[in-house]
Amino acid sequence: MKKKNKFISFITSKYLILAVQLIATAIFVYFVYQLKVVPTKYFIPGCIGLVLLIIIFFFIMKSGQKKIDKGLRSKRSIITKLVSLLVSILLMVASTFVVRGNDFFNQVSEATTQNYLVSVITMKDHEATKLKDLDGANFGVSYQYDTTTVTRAIADMEEEIGEQKHMNRYEEYSALADALYNGEVDAIIVGQEYDAMLEINHPSFKDETKVIKSYEYESKLTVNTKQTNVTENTFTVYVTGIDTYGSVNTVSRSDVNLLVTVNPVEKQILMTSIPRDCEIELNKNGEMDKLTHTGIYGTAETISTIEDFLDIQINYFARTNFSGITNIVDALGGVTVNSDYEFTTLHGNYEIVKGENEMDGDKALCFVRERYSLPNGDFDRGKNQQKLLEAMLDKAMSAKIITNFDNILSAIEGTFETDMSSEEIRSLLNMQLDDMAEWEVFDIQVTGEGYMTDETYSMSGSNVYVMKPYRKQVNLIKDVIDKIEAGERISKDDIKDITDYEG
Repeated sequence: MKKKNKFISFITSKYLILAVQLIATAIFVYFVYQLKVVPTKYFIPGCIGLVLLIIIFFFIMKSGQKKIDKGLRSKRSIITKLVSLLVSILLMVASTFVVRGNDFFNQVSEATTQNYLVSVITMKDHEATKLKDLDGANFGVSYQYDTTTVTRAIADMEEEIGEQKHMNRYEEYSALADALYNGEVDAIIVGQEYDAMLEINHPSFKDETKVIKSYEYESKLTVNTKQTNVTENTFTVYVTGIDTYGSVNTVSRSDVNLLVTVNPVEKQILMTSIPRDCEIELNKNGEMDKLTHTGIYGTAETISTIEDFLDIQINYFARTNFSGITNIVDALGGVTVNSDYEFTTLHGNYEIVKGENEMDGDKALCFVRERYSLPNGDFDRGKNQQKLLEAMLDKAMSAKIITNFDNILSAIEGTFETDMSSEEIRSLLNMQLDDMAEWEVFDIQVTGEGYMTDETYSMSGSNVYVMKPYRKQVNLIKDVIDKIEAGERISKDDIKDITDYEG
């Protein structure tokens, strides 16, 4: 009985309880310090406050050691011990969130790879449901722009079902899709990045076919970006949204193309949208193509091509996909977006009203994908993409983000990445928490005149829509970007000629 009493006395002693609180405090302070997000003006007082709390608890417990009311300890001392234990628990839980944040910054930053996805595809009504069902079938393949990855996928496929003797080769991806539709082949083997070429004669290709098997191959990503001090110097981030679900680093068309130029000193952001159909010259060979097609050749090609187009230096890139937009908006608890027009989205059949719209992730995605229901097509879609990004930034910078911290991190992981280092991301957050400044955001967009052509490099011979940019307006955009890059403040007057430009 004495041993039991001694054990109870030990685990309820003020020294053990305060030791636990001290350890929990030390762990929490260490991880917050490692996070490098909390400004010094908050961190140091916070540490002092936690230490003072331990000292206060010690003296309260000590004063309650005197026996009163027939040997019972002071109720005040007992309550203080319980509060101390509760504080320790809260600090340990908070530490796990801090560690989670630390891991998150490391995961989404310093992107150095990209993935190529090659799929075995049949018509939706084909009897095959797994790869083995296609043993001995007629396969179609095209090496129009890719030999290495497709060859590797065929080798991996044949490791599973044996060597296939009926492998039909087609010169173009459009002919490959035709062969699948007219029954010349049972299945085709093709890289996901060439979906647009498969849809030339079959706009509903994705809905009318099914993927039997996919192979994913990782490759090194080397981009021509130039790092800088993001809290002192103006920098530009290329934000791309690829037209896929799933892995964010899958090579695919770049449907969203935004340049976000940030002046951290003047607290100004300039967002420049370039329509996906904009006519450009590929960096790799100088051939004419659409901007969206540069994504087929990887993020590095898109960045270099945009740098040539606007004569700028891109410092970082950030990329997301359909999954990313949906997940992030939902994790933020939805966003409020102001629409210039009333329309119904083709995808999702959502009714968008003129003015403010409350949107969840799926509605937001359908909103920024829509162009056919808008009077100015892809131009209005570009504006809507800017509006959604502003709404997301506005929500992310609010205090409400703290209450949904873990869900937001979970949503972003795997659907967003950047080559900005974790240290740079932390320093930006530290700066924002330190001054809690209001940011001024400006939107501009490249415009032009549309035409049909069969002379794009990626889809040569196929008649596709291309937008020829107004060269004078592009020069005006260059001037504004040059001004903000020089660290100067920009105003509405600086962008008025750009937004009012009508060719």
